[in-house]
Amino acid sequence: MSEPIALAKGDALIVADVQIDFLPGGQLGVRRGDEVIGPVNGYLERFQARGLPIFLTRDWHPPNHCSFSTRGGPWAPHCVAGSEGAAFSPDLAIPPDVTIVSKATNPEKEAYSAFDGTGLAQMLRERKVERVYIGGLATDYCVLETVKDAIAKGFKAFVLQDAIRAIDVHGDDGARAEAEMFRLGAKPVTLDAIVT
Repeated sequence: MSEPIALAKGDALIVADVQIDFLPGGQLGVRRGDEVIGPVNGYLERFQARGLPIFLTRDWHPPNHCSFSTRGGPWAPHCVAGSEGAAFSPDLAIPPDVTIVSKATNPEKEAYSAFDGTGLAQMLRERKVERVYIGGLATDYCVLETVKDAIAKGFKAFVLQDAIRAIDVHGDDGARAEAEMFRLGAKPVTLDAIVT
C-alpha cells in the first residue's frame, strides 16, 4: 500500500489506451490487461466525484501506420482509427465529460506518449493542473513514455500501480519501466491510498 494521498484542485487523471485491441483477445492483447479495468473505474469515480479533469488516451492509427508489421514495424496492426479494436473497453465506466486524447495519428511517426503531438500539456496547463495520475496500458510503452514526458514538462507524476499491466516482450520490461519512472521522480499510488 502506498502513502495516503488526498486529491486536490490541480490534480488530473490520465488513463492510457484501455482499448479492445490491447485487452486479452485483441490484436495486441496485453496479458492480464483486463485487470486494470476495475481499478481504473475506481479512479474515474474518485476524480469525477471531485470534479477533477480526466483524460482518456487512445491509439488512433491510420491503416498504414509505420509501427505495423505490414510496414516493417514491430507490432501487429492495431487500434486503427474507427475500428472496433480501437474502441475503449465497454467495461470502462467513462464519465460524460472526459477529454479524449488521440495519439499516433501520423502514419510516419510512432507516438507512445500521450503528450506526443496531442496538445495535452497545453490542455493540462489551461486547467491549472500540477499533478497527474497515470495508469492504463501498457506499463512498458505508453504509460512509461507518458510519465517521462509529464515529468519533463514539469508535472508531478503518480503511477497507478494497481491499474497498469505490461507487454513484457523481454520478460521484465514492466518492472524495469516502473523502476525508471520512480528513478525519474514519479511516485507510486494505489486506489486504496486515495483519501476521499
